[in-house]
Amino acid sequence: MADGEVSYDRAKARGFMGDMLSVMNGGAMALMCSVGHRTRLFDVMADVGAANSVDIASAANLAERPVREWLASVTMGGIVEHDPETDTYCLPPEHSGLLTRAAGTLNMANALQFIAQLGAVEDEVVDSFATGAGVPYSSYKSFQRLMADVSTQRFDTGLLQFTIPLIDADDALRAGIDMADIGCGSGHAINLLAAEYPDSRFVGFDISEEGIDRARTQAAEMDLSNASFEVRDVAALDEPARFDLVTTFDAIHDQALPDAVLDGIHAALRPGGSYLCVEPQAESHVHGNHDRSHAPFLYMVSTMHCMQVSLAADGEGVGAAWGREMIQNRLAKAGFVDTELHASPVDRTNDYYLSARA
Repeated sequence: MADGEVSYDRAKARGFMGDMLSVMNGGAMALMCSVGHRTRLFDVMADVGAANSVDIASAANLAERPVREWLASVTMGGIVEHDPETDTYCLPPEHSGLLTRAAGTLNMANALQFIAQLGAVEDEVVDSFATGAGVPYSSYKSFQRLMADVSTQRFDTGLLQFTIPLIDADDALRAGIDMADIGCGSGHAINLLAAEYPDSRFVGFDISEEGIDRARTQAAEMDLSNASFEVRDVAALDEPARFDLVTTFDAIHDQALPDAVLDGIHAALRPGGSYLCVEPQAESHVHGNHDRSHAPFLYMVSTMHCMQVSLAADGEGVGAAWGREMIQNRLAKAGFVDTELHASPVDRTNDYYLSARA
């Protein structure tokens, strides 16, 4: 081989071609799983057992022809099993445990909605690579619905069962304290807590009017008098010493000015108050995330959304994988002390940081 000539490994190329075919088929199945979740086809199939396309469509109250084509697709993808003798389709129980609403936080079809959702803004993301200007939150047309779906699943299975015991807040909440959720989205966490702890007072802040409207509607439906919601840029929180407990769930890394938000949270706590910061599980350096099975997905979501919305607001765009080292440094910089890092048995993709205001 001449000096400067690059070697070419044909076996490596063939292997990579196989990898790329897997990526292509995996992307196809991601879309089909999103459709299966949104149409409730997975849930229906788990209930009815082996059935033909006519019966499955009828049980799901859907048109048969698209259901039949969808069944062919997910059969080819190994998600659904087909019996050619009876022309029936079956969702194996080993698969339904990861694809139905009954699976709770194990429902991977729910998260796969991100593929279709974020693909819809690809043109704007491509433009942002040239300009660095990001993509505004307003471009993500169904993002509030998607996040409400994902967060409802997480909160229903883990908020009262795990998160409150983790921060040892049950007794205080039953006695009556003031609590805020920053970046509350559609407010499901606040409403669950307000229903469970009627003697405490809860406030949710979010910049999304759509999210706050959803939160208020749910609070009214649940007849809650101790939950309120405000449209607010949380970088300008300005609520000095108002709360005993503040939480954020996957909210800080999207901010244009995360340090300003953390400073505001610190100032909003009363002395001795607690702050629970939930952020995606990651190390701050790329090489530290090679062994994390969800890392490619996490960086994709960050590239397509989290970083983009921050940059669009003239922010620093820390990204979803800003990671443990940076998060702990930023918490300390804001004045928080005694930070503890916890893992959840039901939320396997997030880290839970519990800090105190001195």
